[in-house]
Amino acid sequence: MKDTRWLSEVELNAWMAYVTATHLLERRVEEQLKADSGLTHAQYEILAKLSAAPERRMRMTELARRVVVSKSGLTYQIGQLEKIGLVERTTCPSDERGVLAVLTDEGVRCLERTAPGHVAVVRAFLIDQLTPEELQAMTRIMSRAATVMATTPSHPFGQHAADGRRQNRPDRRERVD
Repeated sequence: MKDTRWLSEVELNAWMAYVTATHLLERRVEEQLKADSGLTHAQYEILAKLSAAPERRMRMTELARRVVVSKSGLTYQIGQLEKIGLVERTTCPSDERGVLAVLTDEGVRCLERTAPGHVAVVRAFLIDQLTPEELQAMTRIMSRAATVMATTPSHPFGQHAADGRRQNRPDRRERVD
């Protein structure tokens, strides 16, 4: 712990403001989506990504990468969306091992009903609170942070990073009280 670079007051204030604002915004977005469509934010994002894809379809591996979710997490969400008729799965014509997620016509209608409320929440609680210059700065900052996170291996700074064990997960041989 003696080598830890603790956050300065300015850094801590920036971090806490970011955490608080993102949690509050996420809560508002989730509330709106649940009220308007019964969807979670993750499910809405899947539908939005598919709607922007050519022919409203995308390979599951690419969709997982774009939504920033594990393959198993995406499989679960796609299963939930399939049950309510918003998405279908089909075999990739160019690779029989590949699976495509396809936005259905009902999925398009759901997005059309839900998007105005979603945009209104994002606009009211974030976009309209910032100047054009602040929005540009936010885009630069968050894009840079996302690039670093996307290109850095998982758990590089944890207590057990040097010996390969996952952070905050006890070794199976260790007793956990």
